[in-house]
Amino acid sequence: MGFPVNAGLLDAMVLSVVQNDDTYGYEITQFLRKAVDISESTLYPVLRRLQKNDYLETYDKEFMGRNRRYYRVTPKGNEALEEYRQEWQTHKEKVDSILMNKGADDNEQT
Repeated sequence: MGFPVNAGLLDAMVLSVVQNDDTYGYEITQFLRKAVDISESTLYPVLRRLQKNDYLETYDKEFMGRNRRYYRVTPKGNEALEEYRQEWQTHKEKVDSILMNKGADDNEQT
């Protein structure tokens, strides 16, 4: 059983992976698969959306005689990632308060 990942969370996860180090699509997919079920065909539209929003930029680098496209986070992408992280923390705390029965006594009626 798993939980669905929406576009905003996927954007945040991709930005976080790329923020660690410039990288390419296949490597991003492999890293994300540690947490979510994602294919390269799902990832590339996300990368294009992040580029369109000026959160990522690309450059090509030769690898074994072929060009490989690398992604790097822009300053605007870093700002967006910080906002995503703050929103995630707030969301996580709210979900934890219910799912982990934190503060359940506050909601009990007598």
